[in-house]
Amino acid sequence: MAITPRQKLLVQESFKLVEPIAEQAAGLFYQTLFTYDPSLKPLFKSDLKSQGKKLMMTLKVAVKGLDDLDALVPVLQQLAARHVDYGVKASHFTPVGNALLYTLKQGLGEKWNPELRQAWVDTFRVVATVMKAHSFSH
Repeated sequence: MAITPRQKLLVQESFKLVEPIAEQAAGLFYQTLFTYDPSLKPLFKSDLKSQGKKLMMTLKVAVKGLDDLDALVPVLQQLAARHVDYGVKASHFTPVGNALLYTLKQGLGEKWNPELRQAWVDTFRVVATVMKAHSFSH
């Protein structure tokens, strides 16, 4: 499972368009996530504004890290270990991925198309696979 150079470029270029609206995007992400799975809300102990900033920083690191997946793997493994401590389970990746796709679709508007969606799906799959393989065995 991998992403193509074109998919990497699509994800990186589209994320640049989301960065200026990062705060609104993060707010929409959490609102959507809790609509998809209300049971996740108690996992978020800090205020959602600071949580949103962490989310967008993490996404930025992951998107930039697509240039060197080997270097990104240990970063994702550390992230996975922290998320296990927060009570995150492997089953939570599906609503998170769906909320991310919805947020990107809303934020990118007419630039969102099937090719870009697939690039993000494949990228999220790679990230989730690495994270789940490291820390989420159930």
